Amino acid sequence: MGTEHGTELKTLRPEEFDRWWDHLVRAFGGGATPAEERELDRSLTEFDRSLAVWDADTLVGTSAAFSFRMTVPGGAVLPTAGVTMVSVAATHRRRGVLTSMMRRLLDDARAKGEPLAALLASEPAIYGRFGFGTATLQLDAEIDTGRVTLTLPPGTEEVRVRYAPPADVLKECEAVYATLVPRRPGMLARQPGWEQAALLDPESEREGASALQCVVAERDGEVTGYTRFRTKMGWGPGGHDGTVTLEDLAGLDPATEGALWRFLFGIDLMTKLSLRGRPVDEPWQHLVSDIRRCGRRLRDAGYVRLVDVGAALAARTYQTPVAVVLEVEDVFCPWNAGRWRLTGDARGASCERTSDAADLALPVGGLAAAYLGGVSLLSLAAAGRVRELRPGALTEASVAFGSPVAPWLPHGF
Repeated sequence: MGTEHGTELKTLRPEEFDRWWDHLVRAFGGGATPAEERELDRSLTEFDRSLAVWDADTLVGTSAAFSFRMTVPGGAVLPTAGVTMVSVAATHRRRGVLTSMMRRLLDDARAKGEPLAALLASEPAIYGRFGFGTATLQLDAEIDTGRVTLTLPPGTEEVRVRYAPPADVLKECEAVYATLVPRRPGMLARQPGWEQAALLDPESEREGASALQCVVAERDGEVTGYTRFRTKMGWGPGGHDGTVTLEDLAGLDPATEGALWRFLFGIDLMTKLSLRGRPVDEPWQHLVSDIRRCGRRLRDAGYVRLVDVGAALAARTYQTPVAVVLEVEDVFCPWNAGRWRLTGDARGASCERTSDAADLALPVGGLAAAYLGGVSLLSLAAAGRVRELRPGALTEASVAFGSPVAPWLPHGF
């Protein structure tokens, strides 16, 4: 497939992987990457969904997609193209390389019947023009565990926690994760092989911290939760000043989560707990004694694109009954453009083409931002990204599109 300025887009061949990977590393700053990470990514790469752009025999662009499944409001898990590994050589900017790759990736996703595409953006400004919207946020925090205490949920004392080698309890931890997937929009059902990403632990990436550690929570002999973390010793004028860095935490019930947080807050010689990429509504925020000493920060996280507007809107449920005609603008995927009649409630929905007058008008990126329930249509309207054409339609749709649980993308890809 040709692109502008004489470059050619081709499907990646396995024997080209190392060259492809090296190009990607250079595009992201050129730092050394551990061999373990390269080999894991090689094993997870879907070569028939991976692209390379060539200028003669020079590799100038990379991209790929993973065949994921993502939870949407209501608990359905939809086929989703996980767009990843996107890079363009600095020598070939503004020549249509990225556009050609996004065209191919989204066309392929449509052909495969994937209603959604998702990505994590290294540069957020890039992807709006391809119809992606910021659909999930993440919470980072630096908690002063030397001064912040916890009020624990009932039943915490019934939960036992114990250390275990991470690989030895991987199966049990994955069972907990799988149970949680339908409960929160944005979560990804783990595809075969992806469980190994949680165990990736190259020493060169630890920055002086310990090897990956794991503690599991049990009740009546059954694993009900787990946490993976690292510790890093430190000393200051007042004595010990170590940091616990949380890599992952999951629990099936409040008492299990409480037991795991209590463990992390109480590790000897540690005075800080560092969290990255957590759900914005995670319950620990209501257990701590002093939220101001928790250093919370919000960041953009998952970007979503509706590849098939009708299928995507029909697949989720809605908090309150909704009957609305949406006028969708979609320049990059014109098969989505036009009017759609959405009718739905907490039990299900339908979304069909219509010639009826529109109630709301919005770009597909705005619809994508609201799709998982974490961004309100009202807030998008206040920014000028949604137009109300029938009085009352905006509030009706905004309430219906919401989610009682904040959407969360649990890991990178």
